[in-house]
Amino acid sequence: MKLICSQSDLNSNLSLVSRAVPSRPTHPVLGNVLLIADEAKQNVSLRAFDLSLGIQTSFPAQVEIGGKITLPAKTLNDIISRLPEGEITLTQDEGEDDGEGTIVRLISTSGRYQLRSLDAEEFPELPTVEDGESVLFPIEALQEGLRATLFAASNEEGKQVLTGVHVILGADAIEFAATDGHRLSVVETLRDRGEEETEGETEGEGEEVEKFEVTIPARALREVEKILGMQNQEGGVMLKMDDSQVIFELGNRRVVSRRLEGAYPQYRQLIPQEFSNQVTVDRKQFQSALERISVLVDSKNNVVRCAIDKENQEIFLSVESQDLGSGREAMPAQITSDEPPEIAFNVKYLMDGLKALSSQEITIYLNAATQPVIFKPLGGLKMTYLAMPVQLRD
Repeated sequence: MKLICSQSDLNSNLSLVSRAVPSRPTHPVLGNVLLIADEAKQNVSLRAFDLSLGIQTSFPAQVEIGGKITLPAKTLNDIISRLPEGEITLTQDEGEDDGEGTIVRLISTSGRYQLRSLDAEEFPELPTVEDGESVLFPIEALQEGLRATLFAASNEEGKQVLTGVHVILGADAIEFAATDGHRLSVVETLRDRGEEETEGETEGEGEEVEKFEVTIPARALREVEKILGMQNQEGGVMLKMDDSQVIFELGNRRVVSRRLEGAYPQYRQLIPQEFSNQVTVDRKQFQSALERISVLVDSKNNVVRCAIDKENQEIFLSVESQDLGSGREAMPAQITSDEPPEIAFNVKYLMDGLKALSSQEITIYLNAATQPVIFKPLGGLKMTYLAMPVQLRD
């Protein structure tokens, strides 16, 4: 094998796929990245797979001799990221083996390196979807849905289904939902069908569907979100799935993940329909006040108190820490209220929600101090953010 590529192409694509390399591989070859040099297509494909999440990408290269190699992901990444811009040559001489693996030579404008390659035939194939379903997601709709829900997914592995984002495809809209049991974010985006097929889609790879619902690991969706943000994409993102796998195809990149099993919570039932208090505030002003006051939040509970002054049309935020001190912020608000309660929140949950709500102003709907509080943007994205208050103990 022999190929020549640019340092920037190799570095960016290697950084992307390396996120699917396990930190503690169950088999040595899984700690490597598979590199496939295609002489006919004049490109290089990189692949990493931890048996749950797989990422594959490709980029143009001058391939003189095609072939497959696997190289230690972390070591290769550390080397490539530190090399100066310019051409990089990778070569592997057939039959060259030092007894511990095939030798691969890497030549750059600044130096030469040798790395051992494990047998490429041991590297597992990425799962495929042969007889499942497929749908073309509009890129903007997918970006909006992920940006506004991923932060609310659980990081606790105890209940696996909550570590994902639940996606419901309807005839006219796509709904994204995520919850960790303390907060819930639900977003609805319009579904623009676009083209029925994308370039490169072949028969037998999935049937275009009108409706479905699926829970996808947040970890995989974060990689999809990163890929979407790396370049301006045109068209859509093809999602293919069967009973066990989901595959996202984004141009020359592919993200493969298992589906999460189990019934997702009936989250719509958690959202109150009637409220006795309604408060409208400037989102950025609210967010800035929280950022300032959170410096003094007690690290043991992360609680910020919120008092609503209907008479003066103001909201007061306050924190108190036995070790650090206390702080108080006030801001104007439009308040419609019966008997506004003093209410407390985990400051992180509040700040995360405010960052995701994209409008200039937001409306807060609340009842008693122990009941769910709803945050909605005024205009723009159709989003509902629910946060459970913290019970105050005076």
